[in-house]
Amino acid sequence: MSNHLDLKKGLDIPVKGAAARKVAKTVKPGTIAVKPTDFKGLLPRLLVKEGDRVLAGSPVMADKQNPRILVTAPVSGTVSAIVRGEKRKLLAVLIQADAEQAYADFGTKVPADADAVKDLLLNTGLWNALIQRPYGIQANPDLKPKAIFISSFSTAPLAADTEFTLGDRLADFQAGVTALGKLTDGGVHLAVNKAVYSSTPFHKVENVISHVVSGKHPAGNVGVQISHISPIQKGETVWTMSPLMVAAFGHVINTGKLDLTRKVAVTGPVVADPAYVVCLPGTPVKEITDIPADTRVIGGDVLTGECLGADGCLGFFQDQVTLLHEGTEREWFGWAKPFRPKVHSSSWCYFSWLTPGKQYDMDTNLHGGPRAFVETKCFEDVTPMDIFPIYLIKACLAGDIEKMEKFGIYEVLPEDLALCDYVDPSKNDIQAMIQKGIDLMIKEMA
Repeated sequence: MSNHLDLKKGLDIPVKGAAARKVAKTVKPGTIAVKPTDFKGLLPRLLVKEGDRVLAGSPVMADKQNPRILVTAPVSGTVSAIVRGEKRKLLAVLIQADAEQAYADFGTKVPADADAVKDLLLNTGLWNALIQRPYGIQANPDLKPKAIFISSFSTAPLAADTEFTLGDRLADFQAGVTALGKLTDGGVHLAVNKAVYSSTPFHKVENVISHVVSGKHPAGNVGVQISHISPIQKGETVWTMSPLMVAAFGHVINTGKLDLTRKVAVTGPVVADPAYVVCLPGTPVKEITDIPADTRVIGGDVLTGECLGADGCLGFFQDQVTLLHEGTEREWFGWAKPFRPKVHSSSWCYFSWLTPGKQYDMDTNLHGGPRAFVETKCFEDVTPMDIFPIYLIKACLAGDIEKMEKFGIYEVLPEDLALCDYVDPSKNDIQAMIQKGIDLMIKEMA
């Protein structure tokens, strides 16, 4: 039995450069970076030193606050360097991969109960893939969530097509879902895209509470789905996991080996032949794709991704790399031009509404800086949640905890309001404002 969510609000950004459903190449592991900065809230304690040998799945670092939470190596090899930043902050552990990979053996026994599932997640390092809401922090092993939510698709700009990346891994996905169901009494909720419901393998998954979702971005965001299925109240906890990580967990159950290999979508207007590349997290971006000059390299999508730089490495959660032109050119007359056929507008300011199927060669140019905060209806038009985004944003700016609670801080993460950045006429960093509010809640309400 499935429930249908038809979301009317939202916006699909028509940026050029979607990846074709083909694998362009497979990157053989060389030097792989394990980055503690990928895991929000983790206070890393090193468990290895330069020259140590590691197996794929063996511990590299642990959380100082909870030593049971480990970060494990995605490859076998030799620790070649410990990279630190200012004040000796740990930035990465570099591992020189072996020519032939060796794996830590976690056994192929199906976890019998919740404790066994937790132990397997903790020992493999995949506990870090469980995200706890509210606040989007690392899940607490001592809590039992009211439910677990998984979105089997993404509506973000140029996002990787999970039908292509995970369609041949249904057995692993099913094993992961079944095991996760033992962690909660509220069941595992799986959202499936209505547009591909008849063809997607995800509608065949068992032991889940299925929801069919339709709508524009951010309909694929798990936070938006939670807000309609089971809104988070004060004192409640839910966990989420990406389909990529669910399949990785299921692979451990089925084979006893941690294998984080994934198909990564290489996208964006700069890419000559957008397609998929098979690689591991921590792979240098320059090995994944060619990077022209004056290009911004983003790990993830253009709305919520991380700026990696040409020398950066793919993150633990990322299955997409986006390349955009650095927008440094100034435009004569700018917004005052009566006709701008190469510019997309979320409103009717320009004539892009006459060509709804057109894709645009977008760049990073903001065409101006932040201005006075203007209160408009545009935020509500792209936020398909039962909240008041403008008042929530103002409450976060003011640091008013009571009003943040009143206007929905428990239900959102910055990614759920990412479209507000795009449509904001004042060019403010809305996601940073929401994150500031969340950080204050963590500090004051912990």
